[in-house]
Amino acid sequence: MSGHSKWATIKHKKGIADQKRGQKFTKLIKEISVAAKMGGADPDTNAALRTAILKARAENMPKDNIERAIKKGSGEMGDAQFFELVYEGYAPGGVAIIIDTLTDNKNRTASDVRSTLTKLGGSLGATGCVSYMFQTKGVIIYDGEKYNEDDVLNAALEAGAEDVITEDGTIEVRTAQGDFGAVLEAMQAAGFEQDSADVNRIPDTTVTLDKEKAQKVMNIVERLEDLDDVQQVSTNLDLPDDFEE
Repeated sequence: MSGHSKWATIKHKKGIADQKRGQKFTKLIKEISVAAKMGGADPDTNAALRTAILKARAENMPKDNIERAIKKGSGEMGDAQFFELVYEGYAPGGVAIIIDTLTDNKNRTASDVRSTLTKLGGSLGATGCVSYMFQTKGVIIYDGEKYNEDDVLNAALEAGAEDVITEDGTIEVRTAQGDFGAVLEAMQAAGFEQDSADVNRIPDTTVTLDKEKAQKVMNIVERLEDLDDVQQVSTNLDLPDDFEE
């Protein structure tokens, strides 16, 4: 069940070490509000809202922020209509890239995504051009120095996880998309405190580039993540060993 996942490990490091927490909170609040607007304010009957709340809690978002986001979605967003749009394309070096967005203005989002991607050497593709290369999975990260791999493995499998991967001091638990919430809550109940938890697109195979080309791809990822309408950016890039150096 265990193995190596360099892509996930580096993605985790990038996300935890460099992430702008305020920006992350803003995107999570938007996700919670829209989920509440579209499916109601009760997480017991609204799976999308329940997942969004769990992701926010995993990032240590204060309870008051979560409650305000739910109230905003269930009463203060008026007639605004939001759309979940997915853009697919290629970054330099033939790297596949998927951009998940949540927007109330399709034209603005399309323009921003296309402009950002093309200005930095990437290109948009047709729907389905790269999505077949990815699977959507729940990903829960634990500190490998804090917890024993076998303990996490046993608890995760008991909770219904699909896989456990250990590399570079991190333990990654992967779940089916629909099992993410149940596994995360079961692990928390068993006493395991996660470093991060999210639902991600995981590539079936990866592409390795040299340091210079990899930096160009990461520049695109970071610029796209800075866009207000972008919720998540996924690639099949496997960064070289010396990248962070």
